[in-house]
Amino acid sequence: MPPVNEPSHQIPFREAVMVWLRIAMLSFGGPAGQIAVMHRILVEEKKWIGERRFLHALNYCMMLPGPEAQQLAIYLGWLMHRTKGGVVAGTLFVLPGFIAILALSYLYAALGNVGLVEGLFFGLKAAVLAVVLNAVARIGKRALQNRIMLGLAAIAFAAIFFFDVAFPIIILGAALLGYWGSKSGMAAFQVGGGHGDGNDQGLSDRDSLLGEGLPAHARPNSSWSLRMSATLLLLWLTPVVVLFVMLGSENVFSQIAIFFSKMAVVTFGGAYAVLGYVTQEAVQNYGWLAPGEMLDGLGMAETTPGPLIQVVQFVGFMGAYRDATGLDPMLAATLAAVLTTWVTFVPCFLWIFLGAPYVERLRDNRALSAALSAITAAVVGVILNLAIWFGLHVIFAEVEERHLMGARLLIPNLASLDLFALLLAAGAMVAIFYFKVSMLKVLFGCALLGVLASLVSF
Repeated sequence: MPPVNEPSHQIPFREAVMVWLRIAMLSFGGPAGQIAVMHRILVEEKKWIGERRFLHALNYCMMLPGPEAQQLAIYLGWLMHRTKGGVVAGTLFVLPGFIAILALSYLYAALGNVGLVEGLFFGLKAAVLAVVLNAVARIGKRALQNRIMLGLAAIAFAAIFFFDVAFPIIILGAALLGYWGSKSGMAAFQVGGGHGDGNDQGLSDRDSLLGEGLPAHARPNSSWSLRMSATLLLLWLTPVVVLFVMLGSENVFSQIAIFFSKMAVVTFGGAYAVLGYVTQEAVQNYGWLAPGEMLDGLGMAETTPGPLIQVVQFVGFMGAYRDATGLDPMLAATLAAVLTTWVTFVPCFLWIFLGAPYVERLRDNRALSAALSAITAAVVGVILNLAIWFGLHVIFAEVEERHLMGARLLIPNLASLDLFALLLAAGAMVAIFYFKVSMLKVLFGCALLGVLASLVSF
């Protein structure tokens, strides 16, 4: 048996670094597009990972809080080259998007009141609405394959849209229901999950370069897991504790560190599913952004490589930029962007390094698969809630919140209808759903139309 610290395959680490950089630069289109890129390169092109092992890793990552696409990259990087492979894969997956969003944030903060910039983000908002609806349709087609799953999605939607039930409660309830359904022998819960398009007819694990068995370097090792967990916990929480002790709980840097650390623990189901929670806190509780600005940030994340949840970097940037910290606003904003990214993504390494060695031994666990299927169905309902929320705020300038018999209702002011936004959003939907135009082309097209409209004072 090879030494436990050495990979037992013939995948060169230097080549893997270049492949992860290539994946990072091509990772547009949200988790579905990012996972598809990884699948195409690692499974179909390089034949490093087998189909079944790829989907098993994805299933585990979907059950974790945080961005499943980045966590999948960490998992697969670790599986091939252990610690250094996971660190490189996960870091490179985030780095291009971080740089791009930081540059766009500078532009937004410096020139946000200029007509051209306003037109650019106005166009992006309309396109983002179509993209989110496309995510509902795409994930729903895969996950809602029977009446039970449809019902679960409907219950999740009603719970969060009308009664503001906490997202983690919805996910926990769905997971428990899926687990119970599996133990009860209900076939309705064995429908698979995930965003990918792979199937069991693809590359077999046996024929992949990694092989079918568990690599020696990936076998569970309690000592290694404890050391890595302790190191990552210190890296993650030390800045949070230091900022809280030195600056107090009311300082914007302390608030950013604490809030996004909490988000890293409780947000499941991918970026679309958690944006409602982030928006509510950032806009209504902390006052870092206006509702329309959250859509601007999502437009940035949609048009740059990397996880969509990287929109939180823009949230932290603007929160510190507008807060009186005693620092130059741009410097404070830059530090906040780094802090937000740090506390959001460092926990992803912790979840993978702590659990992946043990999860690799559960590739045939049907209860795990059933819990995932139920979670994915519930996430469809949550994303639909996000799509409707976005739609109302894109198309109407005024949306009133009312309560009736314990239910929350969002009532738009019909007189505040933005006809151009409605037409632009409708055009984006037709382009994506009917003509199958790529998401990036639709985003750039809508952004261009927004700029042109600002030039002619539409």
